[in-house]
Amino acid sequence: MEREHSQKPKSLRDPVFAVAPMIDWTDRHCRFLHRQLTSKAVLFSEMVVADAIIHGPRERLLGHHPAEHPVTLQLGGSDPAKLVEAVTIASDYAYDEINLNVGCPSDRVQSGTFGACLMKEPALVAACVAAMKRVTRLPVTVKCRIGVDDQQPQTVLPDFLAQVVGAGSDAVWIHARKAWLQGLSPKENREIPPLDYDLVYAMKRENPHVFIGINGGIQDLNQARKHLDHVDGVMLGRAAYQNAGLLTEVDTAIYGAPQRDFDWLHLRDTMMDYAETVIASGGRLHHVTRHMVGLFQGFAGARRFRQILSSEATKPGAGPELIATAFAAVDLTAAPKPAAGDAAADATRLAG
Repeated sequence: MEREHSQKPKSLRDPVFAVAPMIDWTDRHCRFLHRQLTSKAVLFSEMVVADAIIHGPRERLLGHHPAEHPVTLQLGGSDPAKLVEAVTIASDYAYDEINLNVGCPSDRVQSGTFGACLMKEPALVAACVAAMKRVTRLPVTVKCRIGVDDQQPQTVLPDFLAQVVGAGSDAVWIHARKAWLQGLSPKENREIPPLDYDLVYAMKRENPHVFIGINGGIQDLNQARKHLDHVDGVMLGRAAYQNAGLLTEVDTAIYGAPQRDFDWLHLRDTMMDYAETVIASGGRLHHVTRHMVGLFQGFAGARRFRQILSSEATKPGAGPELIATAFAAVDLTAAPKPAAGDAAADATRLAG
């Protein structure tokens, strides 16, 4: 297969920046925070299993704040009938897009016969896509890997794309790594299999009228912009979560919005009001603030900000005023410096 770095065909759509779906991380409180940082990025839910939607607490699983839009619901499942039922139920929750997970390699996901193991069953994925398309007018998309185990990505990925696009998938987001279903943890599957961006670029060249987005190992917006020379969309996961402040630059760097100084004090007040509402409805401050620890990488006072939120927000009775205390520890008047290794490590540890 030809693998040169040629420019992608002119896209039929504007470039898209997305924050990846991450189990236990991109819940509704995380998405509300991220939407305050960027008005244009596409936000994804955590993966929600179709069976859970059918039989579980629907409001807890599917509810979201109106401010989150555009927001995508990611589903896990491999039974077309159950996915149809889940999509039908979710129609009451006004998501903007439905995405099918064909990329998660965890044992828990494999035991349910969905996630990355479905790379071995493209016809079943196509059947799932076609079934969901029949019951919703929303875009139905797929997020996948380039292959699994001993598959040859150069062979299996083109066939996989042909089948799911032929079934009606409106976009395909590709994590540019294989997944090893046995022998590697989910964390190792995000780091050890080598990245193959060129293969994803080739898929775009071979499918010029299909939206192809790229994911995997992308650390900042400079890298994101370079990928957008070749594909239609770019997706950041842990880099955007652990250094959430970079999202304040997305609207300008990716979408061309006018440059503006971000209003951190408005963010403080908004998150305090939001936390108050969450607490009043039975939640805890930590449910909100755990997603905020990566906000100020590179700012003077960032370490103290993290310490306050991580040590105090989990205490019984902690209230929204703690957010103001944490913000007061940060020097918002000085331009941030490049984050030191220990700050990045702190953010990673606390986010987990």
